Amino acid sequence: MVGRERKELAEQAGDVPVQSGRWRQRMRDWLTALGLAVALALLIRIFALEAYRIPSPSMEQTLLVGDFVLVSKLHYGPRMPMSLGLPFTAWYVPGVALPYLRLPGFTEIRRGDVIVFNYPVETGPIDRKTHYIKRVVGLPGDTLWIRDKVVYVNGRPLPDPDLVQQRWMLQLRPGARLSPDSLRALGARNVSRSAYRAGLLFFDATVAVARHIAHLSAVDTLRPYSAAALLQGAAARKARREEDRGPIYIPRRGDTLYLTPRTWPFYRELLIRFEGHQIYPRPDGTFLIDGRPGRFCVIRQDYYFVMGDNRDNSLDSRAWGLVPADHVVGKALLVYLSWDPEQHRIRWDRLFRSVR
Repeated sequence: MVGRERKELAEQAGDVPVQSGRWRQRMRDWLTALGLAVALALLIRIFALEAYRIPSPSMEQTLLVGDFVLVSKLHYGPRMPMSLGLPFTAWYVPGVALPYLRLPGFTEIRRGDVIVFNYPVETGPIDRKTHYIKRVVGLPGDTLWIRDKVVYVNGRPLPDPDLVQQRWMLQLRPGARLSPDSLRALGARNVSRSAYRAGLLFFDATVAVARHIAHLSAVDTLRPYSAAALLQGAAARKARREEDRGPIYIPRRGDTLYLTPRTWPFYRELLIRFEGHQIYPRPDGTFLIDGRPGRFCVIRQDYYFVMGDNRDNSLDSRAWGLVPADHVVGKALLVYLSWDPEQHRIRWDRLFRSVR
């Protein structure tokens, strides 16, 4: 009875409504703070910075599997959303595509930049495609060749960054021995022996590491890996054609591209998927372009040739073509965290390392 009387007196005095009002005010404050935090995070992600995790070894040794990279969208200008969907999720409204719009940035894409972009081969809204990260080696207006694993841009060999990694072939001297563990201790990765030739070893390494290994007394020859070098005759010539590229002209906005039966296979996807043309080759070597016979197409946006720093283990422009400007997300700035998935530990020496 005493408890009930106290409750009735409290209700008469107005205590219960006051407490309820305070609780509702606290909830409104929490919801307001949460909404502002989500809005701020969304604005930062769209207009300024976004974090990405490196899932594959295609950029070794510049970036390792397990690196968490901070990407700037301010450098090249923030790209506005191109689809409607829920923020921070993979859900979007099918069939709704917003026009491409990029705000001004404070720099242009430069040769050697490490960029994040949406994988051009995939279908669906551009900003919902898988994110890839590669290095820009060819700019709009460049002509690019690849000969014997050397990249040439506008007739000049392009110097490789210090941490670019490639596959090497090592031939031992007759009777000499060199264990895979000793090569790994010097910085070689993925060491393996040839099953067909005695004393032949393969490994991945930077140029600096390879030069150091080349001076070992057990080494007879050391050269970049090439499938053509392991074959003979017609098979070697075919392998060489598959490894080499070019000349490849990289279109820029405003260019008039001249189509021939030789250039058509390379530019086909670019012109149909990214430029929006309807093009059909004709038996006489000409083309039906948007319903009219002709050979010329005007390019509406810039394109880029990209490669992974792990040159013999990278799916890049050599395999699937050029990156359109509207697929570019931003510039990789630094590694803010690195987790070694094999050792299950943080790589402390990689924290806050700039991406170069």
